[in-house]
Amino acid sequence: MKAENVTIRPLDTFSKQVKVLGSKSYSNRYLAIAALSGQATTIEGALVCDDTQYLANALRQFGHVSVDVDAAAERITVTPTGEPMRGPAEEVYVGAAGTPIRFLISMAGHADGTTVLTGTKRMQERPMGSLLDALPGLGVAAEAVRGNGSPPIKVTGPSFRGGSTRISGAVSSQFTSSLLINATRAEQDTEVVIIDDLVSKPYVEMTIAALAEMGVTVKREGYTRFTVAAGQKLRGGSVTVEPDASGMSYFLAAAAVLGGTVTIPGIGKDSKQGDVGLVEALVRMGCTAEVTDTSITLSGGDLRGIDIDMEAMPDVVPTLAVVAAFAQGTTHISNIASLRIKECDRIAAVTTELRKMGITVEEHPDAMTITGGSPKGAVIDTYDDHRIAMCFAIAGLRTEGVVIQDPGCVAKSFPTFWKTLDSLHDGTTSTI
Repeated sequence: MKAENVTIRPLDTFSKQVKVLGSKSYSNRYLAIAALSGQATTIEGALVCDDTQYLANALRQFGHVSVDVDAAAERITVTPTGEPMRGPAEEVYVGAAGTPIRFLISMAGHADGTTVLTGTKRMQERPMGSLLDALPGLGVAAEAVRGNGSPPIKVTGPSFRGGSTRISGAVSSQFTSSLLINATRAEQDTEVVIIDDLVSKPYVEMTIAALAEMGVTVKREGYTRFTVAAGQKLRGGSVTVEPDASGMSYFLAAAAVLGGTVTIPGIGKDSKQGDVGLVEALVRMGCTAEVTDTSITLSGGDLRGIDIDMEAMPDVVPTLAVVAAFAQGTTHISNIASLRIKECDRIAAVTTELRKMGITVEEHPDAMTITGGSPKGAVIDTYDDHRIAMCFAIAGLRTEGVVIQDPGCVAKSFPTFWKTLDSLHDGTTSTI
């Protein structure tokens, strides 16, 4: 029977090594790249979650690859079938998986025939217009079925020939990543020009790193122009995914608010995941950290508020906001307008739930200001958003009476989250 809520049991402190599942961002990237490579590819350490399962299912629908997902082994294997890539007769449904649908919109430009991509009600509100505007420059006919720039999206192929296009980077970096990944299969060189400021730049760095790992070089001029030369061959074989920095954030936060110590193995100072930047933010707030080539260790301290621009790591803003609720003074988190169009409006959601806990929060269009204090227990609405559920669970480690509604929503990115949280104290959270 599905649990409707989970009551978090407070913990005095802890000192542990915590294993975090593989990066969702890298798993999605390697899965998309593998589907375009024409080679058998094994992704080790892959995150098997709702998002990657939706992407795997979508790739199977195109018919040109088989995708074997082994959750227990944390392994995804992609094997060419020898069949051509065809637009599926059925709609491609991706649930709430934002990265997969953006990669798939461009990928459908390689498939023969028509592809229709759709998702949840919230997904059908999320903007895709910048990507749709850019695709015709590369030969791809793509349109929003309802004419509103949001899914369902209809794509007609095979038409992704390459060439030059211009795109806005102001809404999502995933649009740029989608073009770069799919340019690997274009007949012509592909040039992508960013016409404004690119948000969430580390995610494009991850895309470029993943492509390089698989044999394709992206030439660039900073964050304004990217070129993928035609004729480069993606390699198959094996690739290993590092731990998820966004998933790691909750256990860093646990150490911060409890004055404990956590070590995350398998991820280190050379990681290109932008969310690793949360470590530096927490150090500024009073924690101490040791970052090596192969691990990150963080210990809590006397927390104080900071002023921080989080444009480069929006997914860990809710985590930082919860830590800020326990810090002395105010924390101003700015340049986070992109959070308005995530799985929910995360600025509004975090503001609402922290206020339930008695914390003063000023909400702005692209920022929030949190005055730290002593959060009290509350029933937390999670808005079908995995990140809201996980970050407020951390508040419950220090505050009695925190109840998380719809705990199953964490399956989107961290299906073993509750088990991992339980491991911090030699007991379990109580389920009602």
